[in-house]
Amino acid sequence: MSVSFGGFNENTATFKTTEDIAKKSAVKMSESNTVAACSGGEPFCGIVTECSGGYASVQLSGTVTAAYSGSVPEVGYTKLAGDGAAVTVSDNGREYLVISVDETAQTVTFLM
Repeated sequence: MSVSFGGFNENTATFKTTEDIAKKSAVKMSESNTVAACSGGEPFCGIVTECSGGYASVQLSGTVTAAYSGSVPEVGYTKLAGDGAAVTVSDNGREYLVISVDETAQTVTFLM
């Protein structure tokens, strides 16, 4: 047996977007039914799984692996916020349960 979090409580929804947003980017609500990429440590509502044709599929819950920027997130409950195509440790962020950190790949896996 091995450790697995794939599919746990995973939920996605489709939103409008005014721009193409990179896969695995943190997004925020920008207007009704529309998301935009976060920047500068803004709280995020989800992580983009696909984006094309003016629409983005956004994961709103479940296990997520995303790139991080700035300081290395700690395992356990950590405040994360959006920072372009990555997430970052930030006092402005929301608390998420960080379950693993890969410093070599600069990725963090957490539960939303």
